[in-house]
Amino acid sequence: MSEEQDTLFEFPCEFPLKIMGQANASLAQAVVEVVLRHAADFDAATMEMRASSGGKYVSLTCTINATSKAQLNALYRELSGHPLVKIVL
Repeated sequence: MSEEQDTLFEFPCEFPLKIMGQANASLAQAVVEVVLRHAADFDAATMEMRASSGGKYVSLTCTINATSKAQLNALYRELSGHPLVKIVL
């Protein structure tokens, strides 16, 4: 079974990424930079941002045009490893 066959997704497809981190002025820009490295056609203006009720955390939703499982894996790895990011779903 090839890597492309062991996923339930059919590529290309729209794929929402939810990224959570501490409320920090640099978080959104850092996330956009990482996402653009992996999905050059991502429109940063479509990113949704929501603060937690206490205002300490923020969630960002970036919907990309995913082209492969390898692309998504690399994107998750880089986002998860970023010091400002707590969780990637």
